[in-house]
Amino acid sequence: MNESIDLRAWRQFLVLAETLHYGRAAQRLHMTQPPLTQAIQQLERRLGVMLFERTRRAVALTPAGAALVVPVKALLAQADALPALARAAGEGEVGRLRLAFVSTVGFDPLPRWLRAFREAEPRVNVALREATTDVQLAAFEAGEIDAGFVLHAPGMAPPGYERLLVRREPLVLALPEAHPLASATRLSLKALLAEPLVIFPRGIAASLYDAVLAFYHHHGAAPAIAQEAIQMQTIVNLVSAGLGLAWVPEVVTELQRTGVTYRPLPASLAGGAPRCETSLVWREPAPPALQRFIDFIRAQPER
Repeated sequence: MNESIDLRAWRQFLVLAETLHYGRAAQRLHMTQPPLTQAIQQLERRLGVMLFERTRRAVALTPAGAALVVPVKALLAQADALPALARAAGEGEVGRLRLAFVSTVGFDPLPRWLRAFREAEPRVNVALREATTDVQLAAFEAGEIDAGFVLHAPGMAPPGYERLLVRREPLVLALPEAHPLASATRLSLKALLAEPLVIFPRGIAASLYDAVLAFYHHHGAAPAIAQEAIQMQTIVNLVSAGLGLAWVPEVVTELQRTGVTYRPLPASLAGGAPRCETSLVWREPAPPALQRFIDFIRAQPER
């Protein structure tokens, strides 16, 4: 069989298989009997096999015909569902969303949001990818992701993207638990700024890196960078090993690591202290499934 068989021929076959009567089948198909007989004969010629045994008194399915009934029913059911599926996909109810995220939003609130979104839109498949901001921007250029949660200094979201701000928070200190500053009653800013610093490379979040260094420079200090690490979890681990202190988003305090103490700067020292923002970014036009996700995030009470 070199040519495809259209759905009309399969519908005619199925109705005749269900009625086993040419006259009644023709009535259900809103046609006369001779064209139906010709259509079935043509289908059999194209398949190269008899589908029905015919006598003057009865019509019966051959083994080949009987074998086709269930798959043809499934084929026609799928075909009948296509218009509704197309409408649902066009409205974003069905589809695939490729979503990247920085590790900090993975602590909270992303898990809660994903669970609620999955309940609200069960036919949207969300493919997740953890990636730093720089990796996400490269993935956007390569067409590998649809949207991403990125970390940046206030007002410094990557240019050229649509943006939805989802979190503002201060940076807090992560200190080795045994360090005197971890339990000091009063923090000395001068002493803090003199400590070795564990920080992420500038390339992965330039605006936030620059904000941290600007805080040091504002107070006449030059940071002594002891170690760089990409992931916040790794930075906290290095702090626990005593390599230095780190400035981490407040949400990271949910990562309880033995050997680490988190401390916010007291109000008396916090003037000009670095803060950070997390934003959902994407490029227009947003695919329908992505637009549903954007609308969902925008409607969340805690952002």
